[in-house]
Amino acid sequence: MTPRLGLAAALGFLILAVFLALSVGRFPLSPLELGRAVWAAVTGTPSGLPPATSAVLFQVRGPRVLAALLVGAGLATAGTAFQGLFRNPLVSPDLLGASSGAALGAVVGILFGLPILGIEALSFAGGLGAVAVVYAIGGALRGGDAVLTLVLTGIVVGSLLGAGIGLAKYLADPYNQLPAITFWLLGSLAGIGVGDLLPLALAVLVGIALLLTLRWRMNAMSLPDEEARALGVPTGALRAAIVVGASLVTAASVAAAGIVGWVGLVVPHLARLLVGPSFPRLLPTAALLGGGFLLLIDTLARTVAPVEVPLGILTAIVGTPFFIALLARTRGGWS
Repeated sequence: MTPRLGLAAALGFLILAVFLALSVGRFPLSPLELGRAVWAAVTGTPSGLPPATSAVLFQVRGPRVLAALLVGAGLATAGTAFQGLFRNPLVSPDLLGASSGAALGAVVGILFGLPILGIEALSFAGGLGAVAVVYAIGGALRGGDAVLTLVLTGIVVGSLLGAGIGLAKYLADPYNQLPAITFWLLGSLAGIGVGDLLPLALAVLVGIALLLTLRWRMNAMSLPDEEARALGVPTGALRAAIVVGASLVTAASVAAAGIVGWVGLVVPHLARLLVGPSFPRLLPTAALLGGGFLLLIDTLARTVAPVEVPLGILTAIVGTPFFIALLARTRGGWS
């Protein structure tokens, strides 16, 4: 498959996922109803549909679809950038502690009874703060391989943050706070409303835009630092910029949707199969596939059972065999 055809396939997959997500649910919408509602919203003319149809489409289902697209595209883009930066196919966006820091911030917010806006703000700040701590410690430990130092520091800080989450769950009220903490950590877009979209979109789109701007230089980061610098690439500044962009996206995504695993690990490999390893093509393809993938997972989460299934459970169920299939297909060749 040519890269152009692979990119077209990813775009087609995304469009199909959006159509299914808007149509399927406890209040199903036919293609004709979708078309009439969208046309009426664009032109400002009456649609002739029941008010409940427009309410479901634009106030309930629409914001959730947009949030899933943003979170999925952001996590896939961040995972792709980190896998190239750290030259490791098993890297995911939470490597430097962004997910753990955001989770700890949200758990503390729930523990202190903050409103949802306060919980999301504290989660976002916790994710960025965790990455800042990791990067500061990695920068202070000069000497040796800078990439390996960052990875090891991220693992250690992530473990410490995980202990903090465990302590908060131990101290939480088992009847009210602990169920809320557990449900949030499993990931969900059930509480997304129109008002949540603007802060999520700003953070995710800024982070993705930064990574897309740097995509032409990311190919050089797959080389050892000495060779990349010989090509005129400022490896230190570029590494910091990639970390900032990916961490901004990850922290915002976790603050809005909770812990959603596997998207940033599996989707980059699928994108490589479609368009190859070159980042100018790989990053946009991963963003399209990630948005479509999480959108399909979220559609399953709200339709597969009478009670909504957390996203983290479904991404693990779908992602594990999918990743094994990719591993069997590549047979260790991750280039």
